[in-house]
Formats: sequence, structure tokens, C-alpha cells
Amino acid sequence: MDESGSRMDSLLRAAQEGGEEAFDQIVTELTPTLWHVARASGLNRPDAEDVVQTAWLSLVSHLDTIRTPAALKSWLLTTTKREAWRVKAVDRRTRPADDEWLTAIPDPGTAAEEYVIIKDEQRALLAAFAALPQRCQELLRMVAFEARPDYDVIAASVGMPRGSVGPTRGRCLDKLRVALNGKGDR
Repeated sequence: MDESGSRMDSLLRAAQEGGEEAFDQIVTELTPTLWHVARASGLNRPDAEDVVQTAWLSLVSHLDTIRTPAALKSWLLTTTKREAWRVKAVDRRTRPADDEWLTAIPDPGTAAEEYVIIKDEQRALLAAFAALPQRCQELLRMVAFEARPDYDVIAASVGMPRGSVGPTRGRCLDKLRVALNGKGDR
């Protein structure tokens, strides 16, 4: 028996005598192998996790029947493969043969009526915006996409005093509101 076999043999004996640390060490060493076996069976991550956990739970109830480290590893691999096959078979029985059934499910996106309303509102906004004086359009474009617009930069860009940016912006928004509500001249 090689060094790893004798080490596993002593861990197995200690686990059979109730040694939790020994059992934990066996779990730590063999879980990656069991994980690969479960994933190689074509299982997704959650199913593979369940299969590995089931294999370990099964070992707890059969630990006293295992006599050698080689038998332990072989028993765990066989248990994992069989559980993976069982889970895979259940998955095949519950999954539809094809995805055609998905076409019957309505799209949860925007309904056609809502889409038309949104597009109409967008067209009205763009038309009202286009009817504003050029200076208002320029100013509103600059402040529209800034959370905290820099009035010094804006004032320099549009050629107005810094103190006029806020009031002018307010007047431009009022003109836009009036145009959207259909009141007054555009």
C-alpha cells in the first residue's frame, strides 16, 4: 500500500470509529473527484452539487461496510455515477422534447398598445423640442444628461452669464411644457 493509501486507510478507520475530523478530511480529499464525475455525467451545477451531497449522505449510512481505502473510493465513485444517472433520467422525463412550447408564451415585454403610446409621446416631445428656439435647444441638451451640470462650462459654451443659465433653463423648460400641452405659440 502506498503512502496515500495508508493515509486514507487510517482516515477511514478513524472515521468508522466516529472521528469527525477524519471524515471531514476524506470529504475534503475526495469531493473534487466526485464533483468531476457528476459534472462529466452532463449535470448542471446545482444538480451536480445535489448528487455529490447525496453520495456523502449515503456513505454515512454505509461507512461501516467499507473495508479498504480502494473500496471507499470505488464505492463513492459508483454511488455518484448512479445518482447522476438517476438525476439525469428524471430530468429527461420532465423536460419537453423541444422548445416549441415556448412560442405559445406571450412576450412579457411592452404590449403593442403601450409601444405605440410611448412612440407617440416620444414623437411629440421631439417635435416640441424642435420648435424651441435654438438657444433653448442647445442649453437643454447640455443640462439634460448631467446629474449636476457645471454652469460655468455651460455659460461659456452658450455665451451667456453664469447667473443666467438657471433662469434661462427654467424658461426653456416652461416653453417646452407649454408646447407639449398644446397651449400657446410654438
